[in-house]
Amino acid sequence: MKPAVTRLALGLAALPLALGLAACGKKDAAAPTGEIAEGAPVAAVAPPAGKTWSDVIVTTPEGGYLMGNPNAPIKLLEFGALSCSHCAAFSKEGFPKLRDEYVNSGKVSYELRLFMLNALDIPAALLAICGSPEAVIPLSEQFWDWQPNMFANLQKAGDAAYKDAAASPPAQRFTKIATMSGMTEFFNARGIAADKASTCVTDTAKATALANATDKASQDYDVTGTPTFILNGTKTGVATWDALEPMIKKAGAR
Repeated sequence: MKPAVTRLALGLAALPLALGLAACGKKDAAAPTGEIAEGAPVAAVAPPAGKTWSDVIVTTPEGGYLMGNPNAPIKLLEFGALSCSHCAAFSKEGFPKLRDEYVNSGKVSYELRLFMLNALDIPAALLAICGSPEAVIPLSEQFWDWQPNMFANLQKAGDAAYKDAAASPPAQRFTKIATMSGMTEFFNARGIAADKASTCVTDTAKATALANATDKASQDYDVTGTPTFILNGTKTGVATWDALEPMIKKAGAR
């Protein structure tokens, strides 16, 4: 069996240029989920002096980035792909309220684990994690807002450039797709210098780790599409803020 990063890299060749919106994988409404346990109302917890809880971001042993009170009784985990339009929709419609109302209360922590849905996600993730751990969630949120520009740039680049990238060795492939899609320029403008970005996007060891983490998430959590939300260890089976917020409230954030 080929390593995960090789399978994902080869997937670039089959990815259509006429994307418009990224497919976010298989989202099966009948996928096995559990009932969200109803919890008693949780009291707010004060953040560290001079900070809000959303200022507190740490890495997790599983390779995620956790925002908020690390001891929050309500724990929300998102598997998100930077190329996924549904993740971008959640980022716009739900994340501001999740952050400002729930995470900043100290009642809820939010963990993001980047999921490699297709080969576009590899260079995007490599660049998103290229700076400090504290920057990963903010950069991901900004990337989702900018995401339509990525698809427009890819379509403007055209089939020839796309096929050239697809035929290149993995490290060169990720550099080319990052450049033609505008990813490199996007991250340069947000503090990831060009030389550092070049090093990060050609880091095949990190690319392999990201792909392996995706394989593990698929196996451990039955992640078949993005966004997938796990609330207090239970797969929610929903992908929108309107459906997720009542579950967070039910768990005790009310």
